[in-house]
Amino acid sequence: MDKPQITAYLKTHCGWSGGVRAVLAKYNLPYEEKDIIQNPAFRWEMEAKSGQPLSPCVEVNGEMLADVSGEEVERYLVEHNLVESSNAEAGVPINAPCANEMHGEPVKLKF
Repeated sequence: MDKPQITAYLKTHCGWSGGVRAVLAKYNLPYEEKDIIQNPAFRWEMEAKSGQPLSPCVEVNGEMLADVSGEEVERYLVEHNLVESSNAEAGVPINAPCANEMHGEPVKLKF
């Protein structure tokens, strides 16, 4: 089975981004990571390719999976016969949002 060409547009710290990384590691798939927090140009590239601003986005063999969890990436890879399904643990939750602590304190506005 040939390894798919994968580009992952991820946030530095994010539950969903961590889930995508874990799934790609679980299947030992090489990928190019583009951190949209560390490099705003990657965010613009992601938005232009996906047509929307939400992440993670994962491009697999030229097809963009927009605003996906690790669970959705794994399902896509299995359904498209790019990997064989595995019951191995990913090591982290693959369908979890960012913890509130990752975003800092909410901004309180006074009107």
